[in-house]
Parts: sequence; structure tokens; C-alpha cells
Amino acid sequence: MLYHWLDLLSSHLFAFNVFRYITFRAFISFFTTFFVCYFAGPRFIRHLTKKHFGQTVRDDGPQTHLKKQGTPTMGGMLMLIAIGASAILWADLDNWLVLVTLLVTAGFGFIGYADDWLKVNKKNTKGLSGRFRLFLEFLVAIGCVGILVHVGTVGSIVHVPFFKQVAVDLGWFYPIFAGLVVVGTANAVNLTDGLDGLAIVPVIICAGTLGIFAYVTGHKDISAYLNIPHLIGAGELAPLAAAVMAAGLGFLWFNTYPAQVFMGDVGSLSLGAFLGIMAVFTSNELLMIVLGGVFVVEALSVITQVASFKLTGKRVFKMAPLHHHFELKGLDETKIIVRFWIISILLAVLSLSTLKLR
Repeated sequence: MLYHWLDLLSSHLFAFNVFRYITFRAFISFFTTFFVCYFAGPRFIRHLTKKHFGQTVRDDGPQTHLKKQGTPTMGGMLMLIAIGASAILWADLDNWLVLVTLLVTAGFGFIGYADDWLKVNKKNTKGLSGRFRLFLEFLVAIGCVGILVHVGTVGSIVHVPFFKQVAVDLGWFYPIFAGLVVVGTANAVNLTDGLDGLAIVPVIICAGTLGIFAYVTGHKDISAYLNIPHLIGAGELAPLAAAVMAAGLGFLWFNTYPAQVFMGDVGSLSLGAFLGIMAVFTSNELLMIVLGGVFVVEALSVITQVASFKLTGKRVFKMAPLHHHFELKGLDETKIIVRFWIISILLAVLSLSTLKLR
């Protein structure tokens, strides 16, 4: 909103012309979001504590987690508020890609909030039923993508990473496929959110990487030079990606070990959905398997554990998700967290290499 006013002023005052540049708005969006989180964080945490929105820890989990019982949760709301404020100020809200990205992020955030609220009030770890939650998630994701495909804003072609000439047109099936990407990413991030700072840093890394993809995808000349799909208006997603990165850093200030606050499902589902829809709009649906490798492995560890126990009665891991397996093997929590961060950085660099690889 503010961006549009400043854009109008730029035609009269040359100094305001800088706000027309996506890169500048991405930088200023980053700092706006971070400082909103930083300054509002302490008061927000006190509010959560006053309302007794404390984390309920699983009895069958690692015993070291019992001391985290009662730590304020639902901190993801702080990130969503900061991202929303920054979007109002610096994003192009006339851009349908921006609006749908915000809608999907907010929609999954609402689902996560409902899940967290039920957990907090019932003092258990169940929340919304799994099937109902998945139904709502698919409804939001498929509905939003389907509308954009129908009006022609987004295509239905899936590109294979590392092979730029290989692509498949899914036609009417594409919204369903895109929905799987968004829902899968959201729930994979949700499963990864089990240690202090474990999920948020890979989210920051993925958001930054996808922000770069969004910028080059929306730039006609750069996308042509790199031989990647060009999508008009995709560059406007970069300020949103910058906002998510900054929100993650602002949250990490309070979430780093030992955590003062947890993001809850309201945070993990919304941020995961943001990564998923960004992957869809930048034609990197399949690349998310690489870029979000940490999230993928965590989700696969849960699927493998459940399938193995149902089929054979035996468990593959000491506990799933995978980070709990390493905990029960005796690895220090901070060591697990930092090593997962390192892997995320390596996967991000590998993903960025696809920009140039033919």
C-alpha cells in the first residue's frame, strides 16, 4: 500500500524512484520485518505467558524435552504479523502472485492456529484431527493455485531440475500436483519443528533461495539468459521472501537454545506453505526435494517408521522424526541443530547451481 503511494510520488520527486526497484524494497522489507519481530517479541512472549499458551510435551519423547513443558508456543503469530505489516508497506498488492502467496500463507497459519489453540486448551498433543487438517490444507492450496491456472496467470508445466529442456505439461492435474507440493512442504516443516531453532534456519535458507529464484524468474532478460521459465510479476515475490527471512531471524533471536518461545503449528504450517507456493510460482516444485532436503528426510523418517511398524512390528529408528533418533543415540541437541543448518546451506547452494546448469 505504502509502496503504491511512494511509486506515485516518484513521478514528481526523483528521490522516491528508488522504491520502484524490487531489490531495494526487498532490503527494506527485510529490516522492517526483523525490527518488528525484535521490538515486539518480548511483549508478545509475555502475552503468551500471561494467557498460559504453553507447550505440551509428549510423554513418550526424549526425557530432556520435559524441561520445555510450558514454554510459550504459537510464536508463529509474531512472524505472520511482522510479514503482513511489511507486505502492506513494501509489496505490490496489485500483483496476483503476491496476493495468493499471502492468502495461502495466512490460510495455513489459520489452520495451524486452530490446531495450536485446541492443543493448548485441551493440554494434549492432538489438536485438529489429521484428516480434517489435511482437507483444509488441500482446499486452500488447490483452490488458490487452481484459480491462477484457470485465469492463465500460472501455467501447468512442471520442469525437471538440472535438465532445463525436460518438462511435462500436467494440464488439469497441475493444481492437484501443486497442492501436494504446498501441503507436503508445510507438513514436512511442521515435523522438523522439534528442536530449538532446528526448523527456522532451514526455512530462512530456503526462503532466501526461493527469493533469488523469484527475482530471476520475473526478470525477462535474466530468465532468458539463464534459460529458465519466465513468469511476469514473479519478481514481486522477492520482498515477501526477504520478509520471511527476516521474520525467521527475528524469531530465532528468541527461539535459539534454550528457547523462550516456540513457533507452534501456526508458524511451521504457514512458513512451510509459503515455501511450497513459492516453489510452485517459480517452477521449482521438484527442486524443493533438493532445496528442502532436511524437511524431506524428516518427513520420510516418519513415513518409514509408521510403515515399518505397521507391516513388521519393528521400528527403523529409535524415534521419529529423525532428529529425535539422533537425540536418543546420545548426540547433543545443539550439535544436531547446527549440523542440520549446515546441510541446508549445502543443499541451497546445490539448488542455486541449477540456474546455470543446462
